[in-house]
Amino acid sequence: MGILWATMLPLLSLFLLLSLSRQVSATESFIHCLLNHSQPSHPISAAIYTPNNGSFSSVLQAYIRNLRFNTTTTRKPFLIVTALHEFHIQAAIVCAQTHNLQMKIRSGGHDYEGVSYVAEVPFFVLDMFNLRSIHIDVESETAWVQAGATLGEVYYRIYEKSNTHGFPAGVCPTVGVGGHFSGGGYGNMMRKYGLSVDNIIDAQLVDVKGRLLNRKSMGEDLFWAIRGGGGASFGVVVSYKIKLVRVPEIVTVFKVAKTLEQNATDIVSKWQHVADKLDENLFIRLILDVANGTNKENTGRATFFALFLGDSGQLLSVMNKSFPELGLKKSDCNETSWVQSVLFWTNFALGTPNDVLLSRVPQTLTYLKRKSDYVKEPISKAGLELIWKKLIELKYVALTFNPYGGRMSEIPAEAVPFPHRAGNLAKIQYAANWNEGGEEVTDYYINLTRKLYSFMTPFVSKNPREAFFNYKDLDLGINHNGKASYQEGRVYGIQYFKGNFNRLVEIKTKVDPGNFFRNEQSIPTLPNKRK
Repeated sequence: MGILWATMLPLLSLFLLLSLSRQVSATESFIHCLLNHSQPSHPISAAIYTPNNGSFSSVLQAYIRNLRFNTTTTRKPFLIVTALHEFHIQAAIVCAQTHNLQMKIRSGGHDYEGVSYVAEVPFFVLDMFNLRSIHIDVESETAWVQAGATLGEVYYRIYEKSNTHGFPAGVCPTVGVGGHFSGGGYGNMMRKYGLSVDNIIDAQLVDVKGRLLNRKSMGEDLFWAIRGGGGASFGVVVSYKIKLVRVPEIVTVFKVAKTLEQNATDIVSKWQHVADKLDENLFIRLILDVANGTNKENTGRATFFALFLGDSGQLLSVMNKSFPELGLKKSDCNETSWVQSVLFWTNFALGTPNDVLLSRVPQTLTYLKRKSDYVKEPISKAGLELIWKKLIELKYVALTFNPYGGRMSEIPAEAVPFPHRAGNLAKIQYAANWNEGGEEVTDYYINLTRKLYSFMTPFVSKNPREAFFNYKDLDLGINHNGKASYQEGRVYGIQYFKGNFNRLVEIKTKVDPGNFFRNEQSIPTLPNKRK
């Protein structure tokens, strides 16, 4: 055996050396291609980072928002292109196809499964964070927003121009516009104004041929697809033109928690019957988790987190009429501006300077797992009691219910790829966060989330069991982008997009027949249609 190893070792060393040299050679030829396709007016060299660059790790890690994918064993890209101009995006697309390389597109990095910056095969990242310009036009009530901007930057730039305008999008300011908008984008004004994608009126996209297209030149099919179907399956979205919405000068927010000892079950039961039917100016999120009770034992806690587009007097009138069970008092209500309400929802104290919205650094970074569901009918009190018992048993997983109704029920399911409209009472997010690394700890918390998800089966949508595309969940299926790509893609695609999946596949097959824009949960092409 020793003699055999002695003869094999030099061969293994030679094989590894050749593999490494081939990889270095491939990287060098790719860089050479990028430089050749660079415009003299906008050289690409400053946008290229290789592992040999001292800033490579900091650039890579700056937008990793899930610590599960920031470990020494996580596969790293062989190169990062931090595009500074549309020309750089075009060069990256053309050269990646020439060299048959996997490209991942990252805007804010908040995608829960890290598919914008992690892969199982050699890959590079096209990072959009430098493309972050925002142009607000209050007169036309529109704005052009580049994909690398954050939601906080958008909200702040709107606030700079107007205290009576806002935009319906997420409540986490550090989320990148690119992924958020293209996957649907929802926030606490969705019952009044719908989703982010319901308020997008134009876009710029670089397609698989490297062409910069707008709504007119890309056509209505492709424009439809990138408003909820995920832009990364169809091209690289450079910017969106959004329609600003009106908000009152004074809005009201509140956060009220009730434990099981404070009648939480009855209050939650009533919330289910009214939350989707309330005045569309009122959005009340419900969070179910575990807290310490009065006797120091774990108990169930329901937290009601609200935004009302109006003053506290109007809010109390609505609540006393429709939801008196919560017992909301004037002292619970905080009147503020819309931009300050964003900070309140992000757990900043009211009065915090508005420019904190310009920070790109999240308040906390953790290891995390998320899943999603849709609730069609109110859960019975007996069902709620079982859920409380399971939450207390699992302890570390929270359920967040986001109410539907209002504008969400009025927009047709096929208006954009996002299909979850009328007939939904609420969307659920399952959330587990932890602060310790290691495979064993990670498996433990992910397993807790899966257990709760499995337990909730009787209470949620069926055939298909629906899911929200922006709450990326690889448990639903992974596409290996091989011969079985369509079959694999259909598994998760139907859950995310329901009846809109087939149209997305047809559009994908037409605009990207070679499936260049692909990831673990991208839209597949039709079988036998690839080049």
